Amino acid sequence: MLRHIVALITLLATSLALTTSAPADLTPAASRKPLPEVALSDSNGASVDLSAYKGRVVLLDFWATWCEGCKEEIPWFMEFQNKYKKTGLTVVGASLDDGWKSVTPYLREHKINYRIVMGTFESAKQFGVDKGMPITLLIDRHGKIADVHPGMVDKAAFEREIQTLLNENTTKTPN
Repeated sequence: MLRHIVALITLLATSLALTTSAPADLTPAASRKPLPEVALSDSNGASVDLSAYKGRVVLLDFWATWCEGCKEEIPWFMEFQNKYKKTGLTVVGASLDDGWKSVTPYLREHKINYRIVMGTFESAKQFGVDKGMPITLLIDRHGKIADVHPGMVDKAAFEREIQTLLNENTTKTPN
């Protein structure tokens, strides 16, 4: 009996590990949907409009200070911001914490090098994801959603997708 329990726990742990770090798949350009209007705000309470980033590839990360997977991904996203900002990538982190009171000290401590805004679970749900943290999106230069990935991303696979989006023809608008 104990052997069966150990085998079941091992199987569950393995399948959880595979699903939480599975590589993301880009949606074909012609099938991508426009970015919905999402309620995001900056530290002054001003509304943030993601359509202002049109012409750039956007990595939008819904995260929280209490999310262990988020904490693991943030350094990767900081690296991507440094490596690809000159070629058109913008990283935006949308915190799902209760407010800036918990986020501001975290930002100071970790010296995050990309824009942080405040989101809500309702704003994350607009992308069809209602569970799992973190939630990471890639938005193409036309403001269309190229990938929605609940759970941790595979760093190397995600970086390849960023490179693919950065290299997509920027003069041709997909249907």
